[in-house]
Amino acid sequence: MPAYVVLYRFTDDGRKDLKETVRRAAEVRKTNEERGFKVLGHYWTQGRFDLVTIVEAPDEDAMMAGLFNIAEAGNVHSETLRAFSDEDMDRILSRT
Repeated sequence: MPAYVVLYRFTDDGRKDLKETVRRAAEVRKTNEERGFKVLGHYWTQGRFDLVTIVEAPDEDAMMAGLFNIAEAGNVHSETLRAFSDEDMDRILSRT
């Protein structure tokens, strides 16, 4: 499954109710796992980003749909990075 690192920043709305961030994240995680995602890690962070999630998605379309669902809630802005394992890179580099 394709892997992704998703970097999140709270929106103004998301900051208004920070005490609910753990509950909201758990709800999103449960929904995404029901859709076939595998959450490898979810961390609240200091610095430029407020949260970081590492996830495997069933495919690119599922990942986009999942990101749209999160965006519609309006609590965070995200930046998504496609991540490649050692095995992925070996396969990719063998094509050069």
